[in-house]
Amino acid sequence: MPILEDAKRAGERITGWGRPKRRDLPDFTRSRKPHLFRFEDDGETPNNPHWPMVLYRSPVALTSGCDPAAILEDLFAKNGWTDSWRDGIYDFLHFHTHTHEVLGIARGAARVQFGGAKGRMLDLKAGDVVVQPAGTGHRRLKASRDFLVVGAYPATSGKYDEPKPSQIDHAKAVASIAKVRLPRADPVYGKDGPLLNVWKKHR
Repeated sequence: MPILEDAKRAGERITGWGRPKRRDLPDFTRSRKPHLFRFEDDGETPNNPHWPMVLYRSPVALTSGCDPAAILEDLFAKNGWTDSWRDGIYDFLHFHTHTHEVLGIARGAARVQFGGAKGRMLDLKAGDVVVQPAGTGHRRLKASRDFLVVGAYPATSGKYDEPKPSQIDHAKAVASIAKVRLPRADPVYGKDGPLLNVWKKHR
């Protein structure tokens, strides 16, 4: 799927086919309450000591007139979350120690476990968006055949990594996660979106 989606994205960028106009991006968003999830360090998966994971249920209208992945990519990029990719979610537990990550569900549905081996299982569907603070453990448990995710990272990110708990010194991971800065904007709603208020409140 990644190779086909990469080719599709390249064609869209050259031709403009299937991509929303930048001025229309706000029209794709819908006001949604942020659902917050706090995960403690379990000794293997560090999670984040300060900031909760944020789940928005269907904050993005994925219309038939545009490629849903393109809508998510362009919306995230407009709000400063870039280096996007199209793929699924790994089926092994991993996390990121230098960056926050947004996951937008472009197609299909999946059950994903967040927070490590003792974390929370959530069912996600097309249009949902998850914002994970650095350190949040995650893995795919099951997914539909057409499941497609758009991921992206804020401009304040450090070097990308994706270690499993057994692949990194836990104390070093915790220290690195603590250094990751706040993003400049909510990936869906921009500078005035709920994310920054929520994370500043839990700082």
